[in-house]
Amino acid sequence: MKLDVTTKNMNVLECFSSETRVRMIELLNKGPYNIGELAEALGVSSAIVTKHVQKLEEAGIVVTESLVGKRGTQKRCSLKLEQLMLQLRTSAPEAMSDTSFYSVELPIGQYIRHGVKPTCGLLSPEKRIGMMDDPRYFDDPEHIQAELLWFGSGYVEYRIPNYLVGQAEARSMTISLEICSEAPSYNENWPSDITFSINGIEVAMWTCPGDFGSKRGIYTPDWWTDTQYGLHKTLSVTPKGSFIDGVRVSDKTIKDLEVKAGREILFRIACHETAVHCGGVSLFGKGFGNYPQDIHVVIQDDSK
Repeated sequence: MKLDVTTKNMNVLECFSSETRVRMIELLNKGPYNIGELAEALGVSSAIVTKHVQKLEEAGIVVTESLVGKRGTQKRCSLKLEQLMLQLRTSAPEAMSDTSFYSVELPIGQYIRHGVKPTCGLLSPEKRIGMMDDPRYFDDPEHIQAELLWFGSGYVEYRIPNYLVGQAEARSMTISLEICSEAPSYNENWPSDITFSINGIEVAMWTCPGDFGSKRGIYTPDWWTDTQYGLHKTLSVTPKGSFIDGVRVSDKTIKDLEVKAGREILFRIACHETAVHCGGVSLFGKGFGNYPQDIHVVIQDDSK
């Protein structure tokens, strides 16, 4: 999980300001404990442990369940998160200051065109959509419900809503998503060269190291046993170039894309058959993987 270091996330950040809560996390790393066991291990009362557990649970770090024990009902605690990454820079390398912006979430099933080749498939949180490894089902009307999709090579393309008005032009664009390679079943050593294009211009290429499935995805439904989660990546296009996770990857600037009022904005995710590592694409929505989001887009304009 990636977390912006901002005041709106204080409920999570405050969890690490207490030595007792950090010690609890250390204990739960070994396995589940009930309230009494935590209290005994920490040398504090059960009432104090209960308060700390409540704070950790509200922050999404710990999950609890009530079980019937020898002496009545007991609350068992376990870690919900495996990792938490703190992001200090919460926008593109050129920070938003006195300019206005808007943000949208694009469901991953809401692509407007595609050209995919097997292995490929679509899932909603409840079921498979169509047949696996048959690209025809990427045209099935139910594809808009997909929250996990994958393909061995090819592309999916999205139309980003354009809310710019008048003479406004985009000053920067930031797109974040959860993504990884695509191997049959899964293979964590399966590199893939994934290309991101905006308005027909390739702005960045990133090599994903693998297709991850050895650990359960936090939000992946229990019935799905193949690819579990991806990596959270942030693509930023600014006046100074294009960046992935703050690292400059190309000299394509926001001016090159001509993102302005009244123009279509197209975003394409592709793995070319001619790539050095043609390892496919797996794309996660909020119902799968480790991050409860779809494709998140922020467009900053030049209006004052």
